[in-house]
Amino acid sequence: MDTLSYKTISANKSTVDKQWLLVDAEGQTLGRLASKVAKILRGKYKTNFTPHVDCGDNVIVINAEKIDMSGNKWDDKEYQRYTGYPGGQRSASAKEVLEKHPERIIESSVKGMLPKNKLGADLFRNLKVYAGAEHGQEAQKPKAINLNDYK
Repeated sequence: MDTLSYKTISANKSTVDKQWLLVDAEGQTLGRLASKVAKILRGKYKTNFTPHVDCGDNVIVINAEKIDMSGNKWDDKEYQRYTGYPGGQRSASAKEVLEKHPERIIESSVKGMLPKNKLGADLFRNLKVYAGAEHGQEAQKPKAINLNDYK
């Protein structure tokens, strides 16, 4: 029996195979899209997943303005921000944020599903969100994927 074949493979920065993936957010529900994108960013769908290494893929999300929310969340969901000045806490409903900065809705949802440490900050940099169908990563030749195939 070959005992070397049973060694656990641990990924590191040099052995990770990162790809560019393209996700279309049109008609997708926000939370379900965000959880699947967070898993892809983290690398949990890969066989060589290692918890302390950035082994996930780079994800491009297009059509962020066509995202969907269930229930009354367009009116009830509040997004908080802070200007940096005393008394500068501002809040806006999801509908108001969608009109001004539609990509922020997906970014904040995915960021909340990533680890709250340095690794999570590095993983968040692998996410690019665009309001329309055009994106600036044509040179990376992203592969379009269907999120319904992921569990």
